[in-house]
Amino acid sequence: MDRQIWGEDSQPSDKKALIAAIDRSLQYLQTSRAEAAYQRYQIAEIGRPHVIKSLKRFRQLLLKSNSAAELNAAIAREFDFYQSVGSDAKGTVLFTAYFEPLYYASRIPTAEYRYPVYRLPPDLNSWQKPHPTRLELEGADGLQGSQGKLRGLELFWFRDRLEPYIIQIQGSARLQLPDGTQTTIGYAGNTAYNYKSIGRELANDSKLPLEEVTMPKILDYFQKYPQELNVYIPRDPSFVFFQEKYGAPAQGSINVPLTAERSIATDKSLMPPGALAIIRAPFPFVDSNGKTEHRIVSRYVLDQDTGGAIKGAGRVDYFLGTGKQAGDRAGVTVSYGQLYYLLLKPAS
Repeated sequence: MDRQIWGEDSQPSDKKALIAAIDRSLQYLQTSRAEAAYQRYQIAEIGRPHVIKSLKRFRQLLLKSNSAAELNAAIAREFDFYQSVGSDAKGTVLFTAYFEPLYYASRIPTAEYRYPVYRLPPDLNSWQKPHPTRLELEGADGLQGSQGKLRGLELFWFRDRLEPYIIQIQGSARLQLPDGTQTTIGYAGNTAYNYKSIGRELANDSKLPLEEVTMPKILDYFQKYPQELNVYIPRDPSFVFFQEKYGAPAQGSINVPLTAERSIATDKSLMPPGALAIIRAPFPFVDSNGKTEHRIVSRYVLDQDTGGAIKGAGRVDYFLGTGKQAGDRAGVTVSYGQLYYLLLKPAS
C-alpha cells in the first residue's frame, strides 16, 4: 500500500481522541442494534466479530506504538485494506464536512427569539404519506408552525431564520441560553423527503456560481438578501426534528458521541457501521494569521454516522467539532480523495 495514505497519529492528543473514538465504536458493536445491522450487511467477509477483533487489535498497536511510522509498519503487517469503489468505480470519493453549531437560543418565544426548532411529533408514524413538505409545515417565513401539525412541539427559539435550518442540516447544536447556561439538542427524526441543497438552488438560479457554493458564500448571500431565505429554505422539502440532550455531545447514527476529526458519516446501507477507516483528502486549516489553507489529511477515523445527503460509495462527511472555527472549516470543505477500511488479515 502506498505510504502516502497512511494515517499520521503521533501526537498524544490525537492518540487520546482516536482511542476514545475506538472505544465508542466498540461500545456500539456490543449492542443488539449492531448485531442486527451486520446481519443486514451486504459483504459477508466484513462481519461484526471481525470488525470487533480488528478494532481491539488496532487499539493495542496504537497504545504500544511510539511513532506514526511504527504504528503504520505494524498495520501493514497485520491488516488488509478495503478501498471504497467511490463514485466512479476508481475510488474517487467526495468529502464534505459537518460540525456542531453553537448558537444563542431561548426556551420561550420573545420578540428577539422567534424561529423555532421542533420536537419529534408523537404521531409521526401515522402521518399520511407523502408527508407535508417544509413549506406546508412551517410556512415560507418559518413562523407558521403553530398553525398546523407542529403546534405545541416547539423546543427552542432562535434569533435568525437561518440558524434552525443549519441545525437541521448538521443534525445537532450546542445552545447558549439567556441565563448563561448551555444545553445541547440532537437529531430525533425526520420527514420522508431527501434533503435538497439550497446552495445548489442558488446556483441553479444563477445567484452564485456553482464552483463558489460554499457555506461562507451562502451565508454572505443571505446576509445581503435576507428576504431570499423565504424563497430558498422552503425549496428543501425535508424537515428534521430534535430532542434536548442536556449538554451531551453530538451523537452519530450509531448512538455514540462523535469525536472531532475522528468520526465520519457514510451511507450505512453500504458501509460497515463503527468500523475503522483511513481517509485521505485535502481539508482546510486556519493558520495563525486567520488565513485558510488546504493540506492533505491522512487520518485513522471511525465510521459512526450517516446523513441525508450522504448517499452511495462516493460520499463521506467528516465531523470537525463544535463552534465557529469548525463551522468555518466545514463550510469550505469540498474535496476529492480516497476511503479505505482496515480489517485484520485472516491469519491474524
